[in-house]
Amino acid sequence: MPGPSYYLAATLARFADEMVAFTLVLLVLDRTDSPTLAGITGAAYALPAIVTGPLLGAWLDRTSRRRSALAINQATLAAVMLGLLAVVGHSAHWIPPVLAAVAGATLPMVSGGFTSMLPSLFRPERLARANAFESVSFSAATIAGPATAATVAAVVSVDAAVVVIVVAAACSIVAISRLPALPPVGGGGESFFSSVVGGLVHLARTPRLRASTVTTTLLMGFTGMLLIALPLHMVELGMPKSAAGYLWTAIEIGSVTTALLLSRLQSRWRPEYVVMLSVAAYGLVLLTWSLATTFAVLVLLAVAAGLAEGPALPAMFAARQQYSPPYLQGRVSTTAASLRVGTSALGQATAGVLVPALGTRAALAAIGLGLAAAALTGRLAAWPPPSDRHPPTATL
Repeated sequence: MPGPSYYLAATLARFADEMVAFTLVLLVLDRTDSPTLAGITGAAYALPAIVTGPLLGAWLDRTSRRRSALAINQATLAAVMLGLLAVVGHSAHWIPPVLAAVAGATLPMVSGGFTSMLPSLFRPERLARANAFESVSFSAATIAGPATAATVAAVVSVDAAVVVIVVAAACSIVAISRLPALPPVGGGGESFFSSVVGGLVHLARTPRLRASTVTTTLLMGFTGMLLIALPLHMVELGMPKSAAGYLWTAIEIGSVTTALLLSRLQSRWRPEYVVMLSVAAYGLVLLTWSLATTFAVLVLLAVAAGLAEGPALPAMFAARQQYSPPYLQGRVSTTAASLRVGTSALGQATAGVLVPALGTRAALAAIGLGLAAAALTGRLAAWPPPSDRHPPTATL
């Protein structure tokens, strides 16, 4: 059974990645006290994925060396984190963003690269359940990653949190080596360039897939803003910046709960509708965060936000699978992942300038409104709606 090996490898890689997103911000803030540099460095880690995602996806569909690609990604991450440990605060400000960009170039592998393997690893009748567990893999990493970073940073040091990332990346390489080799699923007689364009065109021309992709891409942009806003907001509540990690954990506890309990929504509602409703509800709950006057209340609101957002991730996976043929799975997954990661980068860079100017409470309210607008934008992106007389592109 490929399941245990797959989820162990994927979750370890995602755990390391989730620690990076939060630890980079803490490391730069701790050593330079510059929100702007923290935002730029976080953006540099994520931004290259906009370009590399479609390229990596096209290559993944055509290669039988997916395990090697995933392992190289983790090795690169470990090396870059050690480099950042040496240079942040001790060198010119342009060096940390450049190093972060090196690790970010293969970042779509962590989400899209793993997820694109699911249709090849699981039978069609098991995909809905596999998607739910895939969502749990993401959520477990997002629970453990920021919480581990926050705890290690508070109890030991931010430097120690960086070392934990390196160890997690190394362990993920061992787990990846146990995955089965998978044959190419696409490519055929297409040129590499045609393969790249094919994934982009499919995303752009498939209304229901486009709706899900637009909504979740904008979701990640506002999530990137939260990465910067929350550590700064902790100071206003009398807490250390690292306490923001526990809010991310609270969000994901709620998210895991509804992702598992409501997994049957995939078979009752179209996945793009689940995505849009979940993101809208998440934004409405997040609007209340600026009203919280204590950290304890904010934690409870974070759990509520996670409960609202939880169904979105497995529904996003289902949309990619239902509205894309098997030979496009790698391209669609990594291209969509690259858009999400790239938008998160833009969100972090924007927040690095915007949050200090607006104040954290106003920024939190703006992010909540932005998420509600993201769901509406996704709905508009579905126009014109396809005829329900035609089945989805993929056969499940």
